[in-house]
Amino acid sequence: MYRPEIKVIDCTIRDGGLINEHLFEDKFVRAVFQAASLSGVDYVELGYKASKTAFSPEKYGKTKFSDEDFLKEMVEGIKPRAKLATMVDIGRVELDTIKPKKESVVDMMRVACYVKDIDKAIEHVNHLAAKGYETTVNIMAISTAMIPDLEEGLAQLAESRVNAVYVVDSYGALFSEQIHFLVNLYKKYLHPKGKEVGIHCHNNQQLGFANTIEAIRKGANYLDATIFGIGRGPGNCPLELLLAFLKNPKFKLEPVLEIIEKDFLPMRETMEWGYIIPYMVTGILNQHPRAAIALRAGKDKDKYAQFYRSLVSDSEIS
Repeated sequence: MYRPEIKVIDCTIRDGGLINEHLFEDKFVRAVFQAASLSGVDYVELGYKASKTAFSPEKYGKTKFSDEDFLKEMVEGIKPRAKLATMVDIGRVELDTIKPKKESVVDMMRVACYVKDIDKAIEHVNHLAAKGYETTVNIMAISTAMIPDLEEGLAQLAESRVNAVYVVDSYGALFSEQIHFLVNLYKKYLHPKGKEVGIHCHNNQQLGFANTIEAIRKGANYLDATIFGIGRGPGNCPLELLLAFLKNPKFKLEPVLEIIEKDFLPMRETMEWGYIIPYMVTGILNQHPRAAIALRAGKDKDKYAQFYRSLVSDSEIS
């Protein structure tokens, strides 16, 4: 049923940008922000705040760097306007170049890390919170984390200035029972300190939406999704499904359906994402999708059985 604590974050531009080096046209980025805002989502994530030393602006598009002037142009005049979020990666951002919140159109900074780097994520979070931003920590590849390491990290995060900490099923490997376990574990450490739990699911096994529902049932209140499920490899929990599921009258489906019809259907003719067998294979084997991405870019992109045999063989050797 309806829970006022639930916040929906649209990650279309940030996660979708992993497919095409963030080379979206400005017009498309603005249209996504407008459609998501009209749909009633709470936050729209418009890319990364990446270092131009770590990533070349000649190779990557504007949403890889999310410069302040660019973001202002993307959101100017849009009403109602969702809050604006961007993501930073540990070691790939120059924190000192990020302006204080009072000088920025960004509302929330999301810090992505692995379990081994939670201490660094906390440094980033506290730095960004001191500048006035809402913050999250998205613990990536959670399906590969050792539980004692995760518990230690969650205990430390509970004492930080973070607003929410995410279960991120980067490899689309988890099932409902594991989602239940992880959300309950996060709650054990975070809820007593007033922190929220988030969920970010990938769709390798056609479970992105289902696992998001399971996380909601167990008390996750920060929910990530993307329009038409766009995202690297198999993509993410589709925003249109999530909004239709949530019992909140503020959410409106029509703006999302309109932009799918106008922009996303033509885009699917030149960009590939969604449920495809190689991504299913990496999901069931709990592996990063890089091998599937490489396969789909080559001449043998539909040799599914051969691909499966190669990964199983590699797993047995290792």
